Amino acid sequence: MLSALRHHPAPLASPTAGYLPGADQPVWRDKLSQLLESTGEGIFGIDMDGRCTFINRAGAEQLGYAPAEVLGRNMHELAHHSQADGAHYPEQLCPIFNAFRKALPCRIDTELFWRKNGSAFAVEYSSYPIVDGGVVQGAVVTFVDISARRQAEDALRQAHAVLEQRVSERTLALSEALQQLRELSAYTHSVREEERTRIAREVHDELGSLLVALKMDVGWLDKRLQDLGSSPAVSAQQQRDTMRSKCQNMGRQIEIAVDNVGRIITDLRPSILDHQGLWAALDWQAHEFVQSAELALDWQMDISEAAALPEQQAIAIFRIFQEMLSNVGRHAQASRVAITIQATATDIHIRVQDNGRGAAPEAFEAANAYGVMGMRERARHWGGTLAIASQIGLGSLFHLRIQLLNS
Repeated sequence: MLSALRHHPAPLASPTAGYLPGADQPVWRDKLSQLLESTGEGIFGIDMDGRCTFINRAGAEQLGYAPAEVLGRNMHELAHHSQADGAHYPEQLCPIFNAFRKALPCRIDTELFWRKNGSAFAVEYSSYPIVDGGVVQGAVVTFVDISARRQAEDALRQAHAVLEQRVSERTLALSEALQQLRELSAYTHSVREEERTRIAREVHDELGSLLVALKMDVGWLDKRLQDLGSSPAVSAQQQRDTMRSKCQNMGRQIEIAVDNVGRIITDLRPSILDHQGLWAALDWQAHEFVQSAELALDWQMDISEAAALPEQQAIAIFRIFQEMLSNVGRHAQASRVAITIQATATDIHIRVQDNGRGAAPEAFEAANAYGVMGMRERARHWGGTLAIASQIGLGSLFHLRIQLLNS
């Protein structure tokens, strides 16, 4: 269409050219008028003074005018007079006018056209010079309202910005979670090494010394048996009494060693957990803890509807319960602890509440609260949650809820 307009500039110089075909008008002009009216794009021509020489109905309607209102008027002053911020747009800077003044075709999609009612719309326009015999006669301009496209682009940019923000937040959260996981892993290794050191020290200090003493006693017995009856100053009965006393002492040392071995094994993994199950292990651990910590105990357990648990899940629940009690022992400075255990066919609730000094809620969310972090990770692994309520001076409540695997 634009090529046809550029190749026939003479008719475009007349305000009515291409619009009202008559008997004396060329056939091409009638067809050109029909072509102009059939397009949805706005099209207008301007002369060397910037006055409109023709405009199609679509272009006039987009600007809010009737075609007759536009013809002969300066198009820059009519529809291109201001910037987006309302500032004056000098005509000498207008790319449309530069198309014929400097013979510079242009295609712009970053400016506004202004309607008759004073409103503006985002526009994409192209301006091409009309040349006749090597002389520029004016320009032809096509334009289209791209407000909807701009809104869609703005919405897309906003959505992209929101997405970028969410990705950034998720990335930061993931980074923090990974850092916490690394710290928890390091803490777990540290605790494991401390436990190994403690066990090694107990084995060395208690079992080692007992075994050395037993070895010395066995050596003493061997020597006495060799000397039995060879010393006239000591009767055989006296020698037997002395060896019997030594054997009794060795028996007591062996009993102590057995007790120590049993205690170390229980610390590593209570046998009651394997032989009598989780509920008996929780009962034993609670009473063992309050006895050693010298605390009063309010105890409630309702497991009438509980089902048997998979071994790994039972171990996880037991370890979380141990850590709950350990937290009371290390930090609470309490005199009483209330423990409630309820189990159904679908879930388990364990509540441990003390009357100790309590703590601010953020203390349980601290990056170095590894005990709490470990409990929560264990609970989360089995589809559970650990809720903590605490106030300074009013004690703390730990509430573990675990969804059972067989539910």
